[in-house]
Amino acid sequence: MLRDLHVLPKTRDSWSYMYIEHAHIEQEDMAIAVLDASGKTPVPCATLSLLMLGPGTKITHAAMRTLTTCGCTVLWAGEQGVRCYAMGIGETRSALNLYRQARLWADPDLRLRVVREMYQMRFPDTLDPDLTLQQIRGREGIRVREAYARASREYGVEWRGRSYARSDWNMSDPVNRALSAANSCLYGVCHAAILSAGYSPALGFIHTGKQLSFVYDIADLYKADLTIPAAFAAVAESGPGLEGRVRRGCRDLFHQRRLLAHVVDDIGRVLAVDGTDDLAGTETADGAGFDEDLALPGGIWDPEQGSVEGGVNHADVPAHPDGVSEETEAGE
Repeated sequence: MLRDLHVLPKTRDSWSYMYIEHAHIEQEDMAIAVLDASGKTPVPCATLSLLMLGPGTKITHAAMRTLTTCGCTVLWAGEQGVRCYAMGIGETRSALNLYRQARLWADPDLRLRVVREMYQMRFPDTLDPDLTLQQIRGREGIRVREAYARASREYGVEWRGRSYARSDWNMSDPVNRALSAANSCLYGVCHAAILSAGYSPALGFIHTGKQLSFVYDIADLYKADLTIPAAFAAVAESGPGLEGRVRRGCRDLFHQRRLLAHVVDDIGRVLAVDGTDDLAGTETADGAGFDEDLALPGGIWDPEQGSVEGGVNHADVPAHPDGVSEETEAGE
C-alpha cells in the first residue's frame, strides 16, 4: 500500500473516468483487474480519477481499499444515468483547502465575491462591477440559451427547451436524456477533482442545500463548452444506445479538452478572491505535511494560537488532577 501520497499522479495528469458494467473487479498487485466475458483487463487505478460501476458489477473489498488509497472516486451508475452513491477520501490528508472553502462560504461578502468570480469565468468580456447578481444571472441565462441554440444549429437536432422528468426517464426526448447523462458524467469528474484536492462537495456558493452543491457550481463552468455539444452530437448520430454514446463522447471530449488539467486550478482561482493562498496552523509542528504521515492525527485547536501540537506535556500547562497535563490527555 502506498504511504506517500506525493508519489501519486497529479489530478491534472490523471485519466478522467472509466465506466464498467457486467463485470467482476478485484485487486491485482497495486492495481485492480476487471474480469468480464472478454477476459481480464488490468487497470492502473493510481492514474484514474473516477470509476463508474454500472449494472451487473461486483467489486471486492480489497479492490475498494486499493481504489480509495489511490484517491479514485467510485460511483455506482444506473442504466439511465449516473449518480454518485459512494466516494473515497481524496488524495490529500490536509484540511487546508477545506478550511479556506468554509471560511469563504461562511462570510457573506466573500461568498458574493466567489459567486461573481464563478460567473465571470463563463464570459469572455469583463462583467461590469455595477451589475447586480440578478442582472448577472440574467446574462447567464441568455448565454446558456444561446449555447443550446448554437448546438441545435450545428448538429441539426431540434431543440424545444430543457425538460425532463426524473421519475420517468423515457418521457424525456432524446436530447434532454443525452444532456442529463452528459451532465452526470461531468458531475462525476468534477466531484472526483474536488475530493482529490481536499474540498467539500457540499459547501456550494451559487448552489446550496445539497451534498453536491459545490460539484454543481464547478460543473456549470464547463457545460456550455463540453456537455451541451457532446449531448447534441450523440443525438445527431441516431441509433440505439444513446446513453452509451454520450458517455463515450464525454470521455473523448474531456480528454481532448484536458478537463482535469483545468478543474483544480479553476477551483483555486474562484476561491482566491481574498488574495490568500494558504492558512496558518494546518501543518504539523515539525513542518511536515499531513500527506507524509497518513496516521498523524494533527494538532489541537487553541483559541489564541490557532493550532498547537498535541501529545506534548508543556511545562506551562497546569497539571491535570490525575497528574497528566490536559494537553497530553487530549492529544492521546
